[in-house]
Amino acid sequence: MSNPRLQQIIEKSLAKRSGIPSDTTNLVRLIDGAGDGLPGCYLESYRDAWLISTSGPGLNPGLRDTLSEFGKPLYWKRLDQHQKESPVHLSGDEMPKFFLGLENGLKSRLSFQSGYSQGIFIDQRDNRLALRKLIQPGQTVLNTFAYTGFFSIAAAAAGATTSTLDLSQVYLDWTRENFRANDMDPEEHYFCKGDTFHWLRRFAKQKRQFDVLILDPPTFSRDDKGKVFRVERDYGQLFELALACLAPGGTILACTNFRSMTTADFTSQLRAVSPRTAKFKSAEMPADFTDTPYLKSVWMTL
Repeated sequence: MSNPRLQQIIEKSLAKRSGIPSDTTNLVRLIDGAGDGLPGCYLESYRDAWLISTSGPGLNPGLRDTLSEFGKPLYWKRLDQHQKESPVHLSGDEMPKFFLGLENGLKSRLSFQSGYSQGIFIDQRDNRLALRKLIQPGQTVLNTFAYTGFFSIAAAAAGATTSTLDLSQVYLDWTRENFRANDMDPEEHYFCKGDTFHWLRRFAKQKRQFDVLILDPPTFSRDDKGKVFRVERDYGQLFELALACLAPGGTILACTNFRSMTTADFTSQLRAVSPRTAKFKSAEMPADFTDTPYLKSVWMTL
């Protein structure tokens, strides 16, 4: 049975997002936890479908029934750091295994059946748009920790030649599919499989430089030799390696979603290894993310 209070919260939240043009962007955070009056609940649209994410063993029946009344294909994802499962279908039509969403006119290949993440991190929407505005045709972009490569797609749409770097061949192949979905030839771009630290050192040794680098590492990772990376301790080292591959006058976008670090502390880590001539500018999260601004994004230009 639906809940009138929940209905009101949802409708109010949808109204707040009505300014996002659905004909060019249909990947949106519709409810952002406490920022929209529903702590711990996160509702996102993925084209025609809605995905509700909560912690705990199940979804509140009242919330499930209220969301179901909107008639959208509805899925639920349990937020769990240790047991990362694909979303569960709750009501409405089932989405195909793969389908296309839109972000600022660019097509993204999505899936609710391919693991914990759906194919795009929509909290990076504004950064990808800023990248498109920054790029000059013919420039080179290195997209590290690339996941499904949508920063590469954004850069290529602006005329850049991109290099997409990720540990997973599955995600590199997904990136190629994103290129094809946008009528771009992946053969005109480069793909690197492996560890970002290894490749940055290799590029520096080869004296290979890029006009723009994208750094958005996981907060914690372990390489194949057992070496641990922690954002709060090691991001400066990563940034220093990236600087060695940056062309004169180039730009690095450095991001982290590590919640226990402030933007000021994050920027300080970057400044400590940067030339004095470097200029730093922090970027805010998209307006549909109304809860705690967990994503820290810093643009550094030489």
